[in-house]
Amino acid sequence: MSSPSPFPTYPRTLTVPQFLLDTPTYPLRPSRLPTSPWLLDDGTGRTYHLEEVRARVERLARAVRERWALGAGDVVALFSANCLDYPIVIWALHRLGCIVTPSNPSYTASELAHQLRETRAKLVFSGEAGLGVALQALGQAGLGGASGREREGERVVLFSPPPPDLSHADGEGCFPPSSPPELHQTPHGSFPTVESLILSAHLLPANYVEPSGPRVGDTVAFLGLSSGTTGLPKAVEVPHRAVLAVVLQIARHCRANGPLGEGEEKWVRPGDRVLGVLPFYHIVGLVLVMHALLFAGAAVVVVPGFRPQRFLETIVKRRITHLPIVPPMVVLLVKSPLTKQYDLSCLRWVLSGAAPLSATILEQFRAILPQARIGLAYGLTETSTLVSIFDPHRPPVPGSSGYIAPDTDARIVLPDGSTAPPGSPGEIWVRGPQMALGYLNNPEATAETFLPDGWVRTGDEGYVREDGSLFVVDRLKELIKVKGLQVAPAELEGHLLLHLYVQDVGVVGIPHDYKGEVPLAFVVLHQSIARQASSSAHEASEIKQELGKWVSEQKVEYKRLEGGIEFVEAIPKNPSGKILRRLLREKAKELVKGSVKDTMAKL
Repeated sequence: MSSPSPFPTYPRTLTVPQFLLDTPTYPLRPSRLPTSPWLLDDGTGRTYHLEEVRARVERLARAVRERWALGAGDVVALFSANCLDYPIVIWALHRLGCIVTPSNPSYTASELAHQLRETRAKLVFSGEAGLGVALQALGQAGLGGASGREREGERVVLFSPPPPDLSHADGEGCFPPSSPPELHQTPHGSFPTVESLILSAHLLPANYVEPSGPRVGDTVAFLGLSSGTTGLPKAVEVPHRAVLAVVLQIARHCRANGPLGEGEEKWVRPGDRVLGVLPFYHIVGLVLVMHALLFAGAAVVVVPGFRPQRFLETIVKRRITHLPIVPPMVVLLVKSPLTKQYDLSCLRWVLSGAAPLSATILEQFRAILPQARIGLAYGLTETSTLVSIFDPHRPPVPGSSGYIAPDTDARIVLPDGSTAPPGSPGEIWVRGPQMALGYLNNPEATAETFLPDGWVRTGDEGYVREDGSLFVVDRLKELIKVKGLQVAPAELEGHLLLHLYVQDVGVVGIPHDYKGEVPLAFVVLHQSIARQASSSAHEASEIKQELGKWVSEQKVEYKRLEGGIEFVEAIPKNPSGKILRRLLREKAKELVKGSVKDTMAKL
């Protein structure tokens, strides 16, 4: 099925910052009030307007070019929580033709090292809290050179706190006449900061030429990590044109620049603000918040992380109108007594994505925010975050993940390869201008997911109605979604198999009220350890604690085995050795039901 209202053309001759920062007029682009900021730091209230954004981007690009000689095709990693200069760094690197790979700031050193190796990153912009991990990861990835930490430190730039507002201090706009010390002292050594680099470029001449050409939009802008339909995390090649396509698809779908029917209100009004609480390293925060909503005229209020009370306080204090969030945040808002203590009437548009959300919770959420338009969206890194999105100008379709995005085709495919009739479930295949190019240096995985004629297999089961509304009903792929973040069972299985106790293992997800899903491991112990575990409940508990610790010490928090560990005699597999995960899921459902019955019996 094809979506209605296709858009005729998408920019292919521009990079992301060339379009977003240098193209003020465009048919779908609303005008922005001159006094409206682009970015606002929640902690300090510091704002960047367009003039300062462009100046900081330009100067940082010059400084990076001067110091590291980076250029077209070079990869740079961002390892930080959300901060005011996060988009500045991205757009400065894009000015040079560099590729950005955003990293989860909660990663362990081994997880970050995997990303650095996969992408061959040459430089890391790190938050100070993650500096030690970044240095370890550079060493483990073999990217810091042979001379140790001093060499690794040459590959790190620190994100710095928002600079003071000096817009009226001199004739330059936002830069003082003299520079502060170039290096910032930390327990790990001295490092340049984003701010010191920008200030150091005060006298630098133009030293780079921006990418250009008829197909510059096909060059890679981001390498986002995804496990695809299965397996370990892979680097998804997201081109500039795909990001710009999402920006324009959402603008058209939501009628950001009209026309509107009688009684309809603009999606984004002058002065509206969006809460930038979703992590910018995640494809939703990266593309929807940082690019699509900025283009539509909203100011982004930058928040470093989600803390429930601070989250609610910020909505009220900053008069947030647009709120992209994930299901765990919705669940918390519905269930927390804190919610009733705050006046959230400023919210006009709320979008939940990245993971499923039950119809019951969604209705309870709408009851809390009756004035807001609330709906769902669906997408994945391989589609640059967008497949479908609810329409703020139409009544919500119960159970739907919104309507297929403009200029996007969706095909529901049955196991025999045929197309399912409308309303019948099958695997969701999609194609459109927002599709990624494939997986970096992984032709086999690319061929499995990115099919001929532009189709991308999502690995999810769903159906489409004749009106274009999409319903996602199950996940065919093996991934576990914890708080909207991907956990690949194969990654946890591979790690557990390294432990001396473990002979075989299978990991699946089980439901969790707040996190959506959490991993549960079925473990086959080596014979001597299995005898030890069966000797007493205490011994079994000790062994489970040891295996849980083995995961928690090496993996980021959301990959921990919060669903538990169950000892089994064998992992079900087919003749070729592939884990029959469906059977493990059935066994997990029985365990969950048994746990619920036990709890009820104790009440």
